[in-house]
Amino acid sequence: MSLTLYRNGSVYSAADPFATAMLVDGDVIAWVGSEHAAASLLDSRMTEVDLQGALVAPGFVDSHVHVTETGLALESVDLSGARSARGVLDLVAAAAAAAPPVDGGDGMLLGHGWDNSAWADPTLPTASELDNAAGGRGVYLARVDVHSALVSGALAQSSGLAALPGWDGTGLVAGAAHTTARGAARSVAPARRRALQERALRHAAANGYVALAEMSAPHVGSVEDLRALMELSAANAPEALPQVLPYWGQLVSSAAEAREVLAGLGVDVLGLAGDLNIDGSLGSRSALLRAPYADKPGTSGAAHLTVEQVAAHFAATSELGLTGGFHVIGEGAMDIAVAGLEQAEKVVGIDAIRAAGHRLEHSEMVDAAAMAALAKYSVGVSVQPMFDALWGGAEGMYAQRLGAEKALGLNPLARFYEAGVPLFFGSDSPVTPLNPWASVRAALNHHEPSSRISARAAFIGHTRAGWRAAKSENPFHGQLGAGAPASFAVWDVEQLMVQVADERVQSWSTDPRARTPLLPALDTGSDPVCLQTVHLGRELHTSGDIRIGA
Repeated sequence: MSLTLYRNGSVYSAADPFATAMLVDGDVIAWVGSEHAAASLLDSRMTEVDLQGALVAPGFVDSHVHVTETGLALESVDLSGARSARGVLDLVAAAAAAAPPVDGGDGMLLGHGWDNSAWADPTLPTASELDNAAGGRGVYLARVDVHSALVSGALAQSSGLAALPGWDGTGLVAGAAHTTARGAARSVAPARRRALQERALRHAAANGYVALAEMSAPHVGSVEDLRALMELSAANAPEALPQVLPYWGQLVSSAAEAREVLAGLGVDVLGLAGDLNIDGSLGSRSALLRAPYADKPGTSGAAHLTVEQVAAHFAATSELGLTGGFHVIGEGAMDIAVAGLEQAEKVVGIDAIRAAGHRLEHSEMVDAAAMAALAKYSVGVSVQPMFDALWGGAEGMYAQRLGAEKALGLNPLARFYEAGVPLFFGSDSPVTPLNPWASVRAALNHHEPSSRISARAAFIGHTRAGWRAAKSENPFHGQLGAGAPASFAVWDVEQLMVQVADERVQSWSTDPRARTPLLPALDTGSDPVCLQTVHLGRELHTSGDIRIGA
């Protein structure tokens, strides 16, 4: 087994908050300690890495990702900077001119990230305008939340979208029409799919991630897609890539049906959970509310599942000791989830529900009663701090959709902690970028001060908590210390910070007097730069700036 000594830096380790060196023995961390002690350890068997002041920290875990869609988004037209329909059309036209169809074909043009809630005029481009901009090619442009999209007339006609629910008649698709359009956009050959998945996983590794929770589902992608992803990220795969923690979002009504589904997947998933949607999104006004949307009084969203269906799913998965869970955003959807848990308790008992480790995705609108229920049933919540950074605040999309006062209560990170609800953090990539430090910063700077948490709490949510949510059997996952897995990232940071202790929960402090390791200062104007990512001793990424053998 190879020995590598990292020295002359800062090591984020609760075992030794002042550690400046770390010894890695194969896939395990053998030791952390001081620079002085490291000098006495060094011998000819070891590879030496001079950190030159860099930070070594546990590798990040993203608890909600769509890998293939992330790969597609990385290769699609970036529409996040568009501020009008004309801006979208100009970007589409430029992309069509820059990348003409191959061999005279009509290859589809893909785009991602438009958000008309930030436009002065929210009017969207029409299907015919997209036809003109793209020269008659099929066009699929996913909204930033990926719950609706704009399509060209060519794609609408070839896919029969006009006959499906969710077609608005002008080019915007949601519901069944969007599912069909997205399926057409994702219809790629196996070699192309592999390239997309590789690109997304390499991108994650370059941003310090060692593991990603993949939220697959029948309406998101095929079983073949998930199988291909798991083969690509296997521990014995030729290329070292981040570990994939797979979930499959398929509804079941009994334990027998759950066993049948699991047997047919050909992949050992961690749960029948993830993007099993009770409702939609706030941006697309498809999240289920108790009252109509403030900016569209005629609608309050829609439920895709009933209380009885949710209850049966929770009962079935609990009976098998398997994680079950749902996509929940609106308060109305949360009501359905909580009622489903209560009904499932009557069938299998509360102990079985608690032991299963159920999870809900997003859970943006949670009142006191729902919060108490989640804590009662030990249901974890996968949250995305960047949602507030992008759409919170007095003038953000949440305020537009719900009204400023109601919007203040969304994504209540601190209240989850105070209620004892397990939290694990992610990006929902490609909805928000794979940028863990931006997510930590967003948790620190939540638009609503009472919902803010400390950097340490957010960092744990992106590391240790992600492994716990995946039911890792290794208690040291997400930590750096003797005996822990060698899963870490090396960061070039401008400075480390001493954070003032949080007055509500003192244990969140990163004050070194509490012997808590330091984190990068995130108010310096630039994010830490990932120099190297290692998982279980295998290098996933290196920038070339690590000095080996110095």
